[in-house]
Amino acid sequence: MKIGIIGATGKAGNLILKEALRRRHEVTAIIRDSQKAENLNVPIIEKDVFSLTAEDLAPFEVVVNAFGVPPEKAGQHIEAGKILIDALKGAPNTRLIVVGGAGSLFVDEARTTRLAETPEFPEAFKSIANGQAQNLADLERAEGIRWTFLSPAAFFDPKGHRTGRYQKGDDGFIVNSKGKSYISYADYAIALVDEIESGEHQNRRFTVVSENHL
Repeated sequence: MKIGIIGATGKAGNLILKEALRRRHEVTAIIRDSQKAENLNVPIIEKDVFSLTAEDLAPFEVVVNAFGVPPEKAGQHIEAGKILIDALKGAPNTRLIVVGGAGSLFVDEARTTRLAETPEFPEAFKSIANGQAQNLADLERAEGIRWTFLSPAAFFDPKGHRTGRYQKGDDGFIVNSKGKSYISYADYAIALVDEIESGEHQNRRFTVVSENHL
């Protein structure tokens, strides 16, 4: 499949790129600064996410939004999300998959309280969680596009092992066999590329957890 990855030099984006290449997909990195991409060994589109158009996205079967920002710029998740929604309306054959956050997952059966609204959620990450939650809400209201929003577990571990196994949930907070909300970046990348290939979660969000073998 032809896959474009926005933010391919970031921690999540780079592992998703490597996982997609491992499965022999045609991958293009969509990045702001090509000088950061010396070792990617894939075609590159050097363009800011806020400048992407339908013409840029139309060649791809799937575009992955792995755009990341620090907490003080959390509002850019919303802005970038809206840019992509507008662009996708002019590229109806391109599907969007968003590297989302855990903060918008519901923690109760009634689906009234999100993880970011609980007392335990770190204050430092609330702005990012709220920005990504708004991006999800904008996707859910959008018409004429195809998308998937993949929330990781609460502990999204950049140094964790690649086990090749994970469990899926829908829009609710889930834990592994040890009661932990955990997934490594490497296993998350596997889950995301699996979703690219299966198209199982059309126009909805899902989440994944895995076991921590450290």
